[in-house]
Amino acid sequence: MSAQDRIRDTVTKNDVVLYMKGTKSMPQCGFSSRVAGVLNFMGVDYADVNVLEDAEIRQGIKDFSDWPTIPQLYVKGEFVGGCDIVTEMTLSGELDQLLADNGIAFNKDAADQIRAANA
Repeated sequence: MSAQDRIRDTVTKNDVVLYMKGTKSMPQCGFSSRVAGVLNFMGVDYADVNVLEDAEIRQGIKDFSDWPTIPQLYVKGEFVGGCDIVTEMTLSGELDQLLADNGIAFNKDAADQIRAANA
């Protein structure tokens, strides 16, 4: 199975997927840590894919999304964005809306706490 096929399979079979450097419990870069931290704090159930473990996936995800950087967040098979986009969406409430619209459970109070801390 090609890297593209494995990526397509992963984003199709999981409601939320984060392609990142490291894992959700042990991120290996600041940008991955920020996005994983937001998802973890908000209680989002997501699959994490450590691109450092597989060079084909590391390059393949960039080709798949036509996005040059890691991390990359997918919701219901759709590419959402990287660290800056996810951060902006969290602070504006757009991430809450995206998750809610797609039936993804999350802790609204935690999301509000993130916004309050960054106001």
